[in-house]
Amino acid sequence: MNKKAKKIKANKSDKEVKIQKHIEPKEKDLKTIDNKEYEKELARLQTELVKLQEWVKQEGLKVVIIFEGRDAAGKGGVIKRITQRLNPRICRVVALGTPTEREKTQWYFQRYAPHLPAMGEMVLFDRSWYNRAGVERVMGFCTEKQYQEFFRTCPEFERMLVRSGIILIKYWFSVSDEEQERRFKARIDDRTKRWKLSPMDLASREKWIEYSIAKDEMFKYTDIKQAPWYVVNADNKKRARLNCINHILSVIPYNDLTPEPIILPPRQEDKGYVRPPFTDQTFVPEIY
Repeated sequence: MNKKAKKIKANKSDKEVKIQKHIEPKEKDLKTIDNKEYEKELARLQTELVKLQEWVKQEGLKVVIIFEGRDAAGKGGVIKRITQRLNPRICRVVALGTPTEREKTQWYFQRYAPHLPAMGEMVLFDRSWYNRAGVERVMGFCTEKQYQEFFRTCPEFERMLVRSGIILIKYWFSVSDEEQERRFKARIDDRTKRWKLSPMDLASREKWIEYSIAKDEMFKYTDIKQAPWYVVNADNKKRARLNCINHILSVIPYNDLTPEPIILPPRQEDKGYVRPPFTDQTFVPEIY
Protein backbone atom coordinates (compact mmCIF):
# COMPACT_ATOMS: atom_id res chain seq x y z
CA MET A 1 0.00 0.00 0.00
CA ASN A 2 1.45 3.43 -0.91
CA LYS A 3 1.96 6.25 1.55
CA LYS A 4 -1.05 8.09 0.24
CA ALA A 5 -3.32 5.28 1.35
CA LYS A 6 -1.99 5.24 4.89
CA LYS A 7 -3.48 8.53 6.02
CA ILE A 8 -5.62 11.04 4.17
CA LYS A 9 -7.64 14.14 4.95
CA ALA A 10 -11.40 14.03 4.72
CA ASN A 11 -13.04 16.44 2.28
CA LYS A 12 -13.69 19.85 3.82
CA SER A 13 -12.43 18.62 7.17
CA ASP A 14 -9.16 18.41 9.07
CA LYS A 15 -10.23 15.06 10.54
CA GLU A 16 -7.94 12.18 9.68
CA VAL A 17 -9.61 9.12 8.20
CA LYS A 18 -8.30 5.78 9.37
CA ILE A 19 -7.85 2.85 7.02
CA GLN A 20 -10.96 0.66 6.99
CA LYS A 21 -9.62 -2.84 7.44
CA HIS A 22 -11.98 -5.76 7.08
CA ILE A 23 -13.55 -6.65 10.39
CA GLU A 24 -13.31 -10.27 11.43
CA PRO A 25 -16.74 -11.74 12.19
CA LYS A 26 -17.56 -12.15 15.83
CA GLU A 27 -16.80 -15.55 17.27
CA LYS A 28 -19.70 -17.70 16.30
CA ASP A 29 -20.49 -20.91 14.55
CA LEU A 30 -20.98 -19.77 10.97
CA LYS A 31 -21.86 -23.34 10.03
CA THR A 32 -25.20 -22.89 11.76
CA ILE A 33 -25.69 -19.17 11.17
CA ASP A 34 -29.38 -18.31 11.23
CA ASN A 35 -31.06 -15.96 8.82
CA LYS A 36 -31.26 -13.02 11.24
CA GLU A 37 -27.55 -13.16 12.01
CA TYR A 38 -26.73 -13.67 8.34
CA GLU A 39 -28.72 -10.60 7.28
CA LYS A 40 -27.07 -8.51 10.00
CA GLU A 41 -23.58 -9.55 8.96
CA LEU A 42 -24.38 -9.13 5.27
CA ALA A 43 -25.65 -5.59 5.89
CA ARG A 44 -22.42 -4.73 7.72
CA LEU A 45 -20.28 -6.10 4.91
CA GLN A 46 -22.34 -4.31 2.26
CA THR A 47 -21.79 -1.05 4.12
CA GLU A 48 -18.06 -1.68 3.88
CA LEU A 49 -18.41 -2.44 0.16
CA VAL A 50 -19.96 1.01 -0.32
CA LYS A 51 -16.90 2.51 1.36
CA LEU A 52 -14.65 0.45 -0.90
CA GLN A 53 -16.59 1.62 -3.94
CA GLU A 54 -16.07 5.28 -3.03
CA TRP A 55 -12.36 4.64 -2.49
CA VAL A 56 -12.08 2.95 -5.90
CA LYS A 57 -13.85 5.89 -7.53
CA GLN A 58 -11.88 8.68 -5.89
CA GLU A 59 -8.48 6.97 -6.10
CA GLY A 60 -9.01 5.89 -9.70
CA LEU A 61 -8.43 2.21 -9.01
CA LYS A 62 -9.20 -0.50 -11.57
CA VAL A 63 -10.59 -3.71 -10.08
CA VAL A 64 -11.38 -7.03 -11.76
CA ILE A 65 -12.91 -9.88 -9.75
CA ILE A 66 -13.36 -13.26 -11.43
CA PHE A 67 -15.94 -15.76 -10.18
CA GLU A 68 -15.49 -19.33 -11.35
CA GLY A 69 -16.78 -22.67 -10.14
CA ARG A 70 -19.01 -25.57 -10.99
CA ASP A 71 -22.63 -25.11 -12.02
CA ALA A 72 -24.86 -24.18 -9.06
CA ALA A 73 -21.84 -23.34 -6.90
CA GLY A 74 -23.33 -19.97 -5.91
CA LYS A 75 -21.37 -17.53 -8.06
CA GLY A 76 -24.43 -15.55 -9.10
CA GLY A 77 -25.68 -15.38 -5.53
CA VAL A 78 -22.56 -13.75 -4.16
CA ILE A 79 -22.32 -11.37 -7.13
CA LYS A 80 -25.90 -10.28 -6.45
CA ARG A 81 -25.09 -9.54 -2.79
CA ILE A 82 -21.92 -7.65 -3.73
CA THR A 83 -23.64 -5.37 -6.23
CA GLN A 84 -26.92 -4.97 -4.34
CA ARG A 85 -25.97 -1.65 -2.69
CA LEU A 86 -23.38 -0.43 -5.19
CA ASN A 87 -23.54 2.12 -7.99
CA PRO A 88 -23.92 0.26 -11.33
CA ARG A 89 -21.95 3.04 -13.01
CA ILE A 90 -18.95 2.10 -10.89
CA CYS A 91 -19.43 -1.63 -10.34
CA ARG A 92 -20.76 -3.71 -13.23
CA VAL A 93 -21.19 -7.40 -13.98
CA VAL A 94 -19.97 -9.10 -17.15
CA ALA A 95 -21.51 -12.45 -18.05
CA LEU A 96 -20.73 -13.22 -21.67
CA GLY A 97 -22.65 -15.85 -23.60
CA THR A 98 -21.48 -18.29 -26.23
CA PRO A 99 -18.95 -16.66 -28.59
CA THR A 100 -20.17 -15.73 -32.05
CA GLU A 101 -18.69 -17.28 -35.17
CA ARG A 102 -16.62 -14.13 -35.65
CA GLU A 103 -15.40 -14.13 -32.05
CA LYS A 104 -14.28 -17.73 -32.45
CA THR A 105 -11.75 -16.54 -35.04
CA GLN A 106 -10.32 -13.78 -32.80
CA TRP A 107 -7.48 -13.90 -30.34
CA TYR A 108 -9.08 -15.76 -27.45
CA PHE A 109 -8.86 -12.93 -24.91
CA GLN A 110 -10.05 -10.28 -27.38
CA ARG A 111 -13.75 -10.42 -26.51
CA TYR A 112 -12.99 -9.97 -22.82
CA ALA A 113 -10.66 -6.98 -23.24
CA PRO A 114 -13.40 -4.39 -24.02
CA HIS A 115 -15.02 -5.14 -20.67
CA LEU A 116 -11.94 -4.40 -18.57
CA PRO A 117 -12.32 -1.43 -16.20
CA ALA A 118 -11.23 2.14 -16.68
CA MET A 119 -10.02 4.18 -13.70
CA GLY A 120 -12.57 4.26 -10.90
CA GLU A 121 -14.39 1.11 -11.98
CA MET A 122 -14.97 -2.41 -10.67
CA VAL A 123 -15.84 -5.28 -13.02
CA LEU A 124 -17.16 -8.62 -11.79
CA PHE A 125 -16.82 -11.48 -14.28
CA ASP A 126 -19.51 -14.14 -13.82
CA ARG A 127 -17.36 -16.74 -15.56
CA SER A 128 -14.50 -15.45 -17.63
CA TRP A 129 -11.68 -16.41 -19.96
CA TYR A 130 -11.33 -19.52 -17.81
CA ASN A 131 -14.16 -21.06 -19.83
CA ARG A 132 -11.39 -22.42 -22.02
CA ALA A 133 -9.83 -24.28 -19.11
CA GLY A 134 -13.19 -25.66 -17.98
CA VAL A 135 -16.28 -26.14 -20.09
CA GLU A 136 -14.50 -25.77 -23.44
CA ARG A 137 -11.93 -28.37 -22.47
CA VAL A 138 -14.34 -30.87 -20.96
CA MET A 139 -17.10 -30.55 -23.57
CA GLY A 140 -14.72 -30.51 -26.53
CA PHE A 141 -15.36 -26.93 -27.65
CA CYS A 142 -11.66 -26.24 -28.17
CA THR A 143 -8.78 -28.19 -29.68
CA GLU A 144 -5.87 -29.60 -27.72
CA LYS A 145 -3.64 -26.97 -29.32
CA GLN A 146 -5.96 -24.14 -28.23
CA TYR A 147 -6.13 -25.59 -24.73
CA GLN A 148 -2.36 -25.76 -24.35
CA GLU A 149 -1.94 -22.29 -25.84
CA PHE A 150 -4.37 -20.93 -23.26
CA PHE A 151 -2.11 -22.08 -20.43
CA ARG A 152 0.90 -20.50 -22.12
CA THR A 153 -0.89 -17.21 -22.72
CA CYS A 154 -3.17 -16.77 -19.70
CA PRO A 155 -0.51 -16.22 -16.99
CA GLU A 156 1.23 -13.59 -19.10
CA PHE A 157 -2.07 -11.95 -20.02
CA GLU A 158 -2.93 -11.62 -16.34
CA ARG A 159 0.54 -10.33 -15.49
CA MET A 160 0.03 -7.66 -18.15
CA LEU A 161 -3.26 -6.66 -16.54
CA VAL A 162 -1.61 -6.37 -13.13
CA ARG A 163 1.33 -4.39 -14.53
CA SER A 164 -1.16 -2.00 -16.15
CA GLY A 165 -2.54 -1.21 -12.68
CA ILE A 166 -5.51 -3.57 -12.51
CA ILE A 167 -6.24 -5.25 -9.18
CA LEU A 168 -7.07 -8.82 -10.25
CA ILE A 169 -8.78 -11.19 -7.80
CA LYS A 170 -9.83 -14.73 -8.76
CA TYR A 171 -12.30 -16.90 -6.84
CA TRP A 172 -13.16 -20.55 -7.31
CA PHE A 173 -16.43 -21.61 -5.65
CA SER A 174 -16.01 -25.20 -4.52
CA VAL A 175 -19.16 -27.28 -4.08
CA SER A 176 -19.51 -31.01 -3.40
CA ASP A 177 -21.26 -33.30 -5.84
CA GLU A 178 -23.95 -34.05 -3.24
CA GLU A 179 -24.70 -30.36 -2.71
CA GLN A 180 -24.69 -29.65 -6.43
CA GLU A 181 -27.20 -32.46 -6.94
CA ARG A 182 -29.43 -31.03 -4.21
CA ARG A 183 -29.36 -27.58 -5.82
CA PHE A 184 -30.14 -28.99 -9.25
CA LYS A 185 -33.21 -30.71 -7.82
CA ALA A 186 -34.24 -27.51 -6.05
CA ARG A 187 -34.08 -25.66 -9.37
CA ILE A 188 -36.32 -28.24 -10.98
CA ASP A 189 -38.87 -27.90 -8.17
CA ASP A 190 -38.87 -24.08 -8.25
CA ARG A 191 -40.54 -22.57 -11.33
CA THR A 192 -38.66 -19.31 -10.83
CA LYS A 193 -35.29 -21.08 -10.95
CA ARG A 194 -35.74 -23.60 -13.75
CA TRP A 195 -34.17 -21.21 -16.23
CA LYS A 196 -30.91 -21.63 -14.30
CA LEU A 197 -30.73 -25.31 -15.24
CA SER A 198 -29.56 -25.39 -18.85
CA PRO A 199 -28.98 -28.38 -21.13
CA MET A 200 -25.26 -27.70 -20.74
CA ASP A 201 -25.61 -27.99 -16.96
CA LEU A 202 -27.22 -31.41 -17.36
CA ALA A 203 -24.52 -32.54 -19.78
CA SER A 204 -21.80 -31.29 -17.43
CA ARG A 205 -23.44 -33.16 -14.56
CA GLU A 206 -22.28 -36.42 -16.13
CA LYS A 207 -18.65 -35.26 -16.26
CA TRP A 208 -17.84 -34.53 -12.63
CA ILE A 209 -14.44 -36.25 -12.74
CA GLU A 210 -13.48 -34.62 -16.03
CA TYR A 211 -14.26 -31.20 -14.56
CA SER A 212 -12.25 -32.05 -11.46
CA ILE A 213 -9.22 -32.91 -13.59
CA ALA A 214 -9.67 -29.72 -15.63
CA LYS A 215 -9.89 -27.65 -12.45
CA ASP A 216 -6.68 -29.20 -11.10
CA GLU A 217 -4.85 -28.41 -14.35
CA MET A 218 -6.19 -24.86 -14.30
CA PHE A 219 -4.86 -24.27 -10.80
CA LYS A 220 -1.53 -25.84 -11.74
CA TYR A 221 -0.83 -23.41 -14.57
CA THR A 222 -2.69 -20.23 -13.59
CA ASP A 223 -2.28 -19.93 -9.81
CA ILE A 224 0.37 -17.24 -10.18
CA LYS A 225 1.91 -14.91 -7.63
CA GLN A 226 0.50 -11.79 -9.30
CA ALA A 227 -3.04 -13.23 -9.42
CA PRO A 228 -3.50 -16.26 -7.16
CA TRP A 229 -6.63 -18.35 -6.93
CA TYR A 230 -8.74 -18.14 -3.78
CA VAL A 231 -11.03 -21.11 -3.10
CA VAL A 232 -14.39 -20.46 -1.42
CA ASN A 233 -16.03 -23.35 0.40
CA ALA A 234 -19.48 -22.99 -1.15
CA ASP A 235 -21.49 -25.89 0.26
CA ASN A 236 -23.24 -23.38 2.53
CA LYS A 237 -24.46 -20.45 0.44
CA LYS A 238 -24.76 -17.95 3.27
CA ARG A 239 -21.33 -18.68 4.68
CA ALA A 240 -19.80 -18.57 1.20
CA ARG A 241 -21.26 -15.12 0.52
CA LEU A 242 -20.07 -13.67 3.80
CA ASN A 243 -16.62 -15.23 3.53
CA CYS A 244 -16.10 -14.06 -0.04
CA ILE A 245 -17.20 -10.47 0.60
CA ASN A 246 -15.13 -10.32 3.76
CA HIS A 247 -12.11 -11.53 1.80
CA ILE A 248 -12.56 -8.91 -0.93
CA LEU A 249 -12.54 -6.23 1.75
CA SER A 250 -9.37 -7.72 3.21
CA VAL A 251 -7.29 -7.75 0.01
CA ILE A 252 -8.07 -4.22 -1.22
CA PRO A 253 -6.93 -1.60 1.32
CA TYR A 254 -9.37 1.31 1.43
CA ASN A 255 -10.28 4.38 3.43
CA ASP A 256 -13.70 5.62 4.46
CA LEU A 257 -14.48 8.49 2.10
CA THR A 258 -18.22 8.47 2.77
CA PRO A 259 -19.45 12.03 2.17
CA GLU A 260 -20.62 13.98 5.19
CA PRO A 261 -24.42 14.26 5.56
CA ILE A 262 -25.84 17.24 3.71
CA ILE A 263 -28.60 19.59 4.79
CA LEU A 264 -31.37 19.91 2.24
CA PRO A 265 -32.29 23.53 1.48
CA PRO A 266 -35.96 24.54 1.53
CA ARG A 267 -37.89 23.46 -1.55
CA GLN A 268 -38.71 26.27 -3.96
CA GLU A 269 -42.19 27.67 -4.12
CA ASP A 270 -44.57 26.50 -6.86
CA LYS A 271 -44.44 29.92 -8.54
CA GLY A 272 -48.01 29.55 -9.69
CA TYR A 273 -47.47 26.21 -11.45
CA VAL A 274 -50.68 24.24 -12.02
CA ARG A 275 -50.43 20.53 -12.74
CA PRO A 276 -52.36 19.33 -15.84
CA PRO A 277 -55.51 17.27 -15.22
CA PHE A 278 -54.89 13.64 -14.32
CA THR A 279 -57.08 12.65 -17.27
CA ASP A 280 -54.39 13.98 -19.62
CA GLN A 281 -52.00 11.22 -18.52
CA THR A 282 -52.04 7.44 -18.60
CA PHE A 283 -51.39 5.87 -15.20
CA VAL A 284 -50.43 2.33 -14.32
CA PRO A 285 -53.48 0.56 -12.82
CA GLU A 286 -53.30 0.58 -9.02
CA ILE A 287 -54.02 -3.09 -8.44
CA TYR A 288 -52.12 -3.25 -5.16
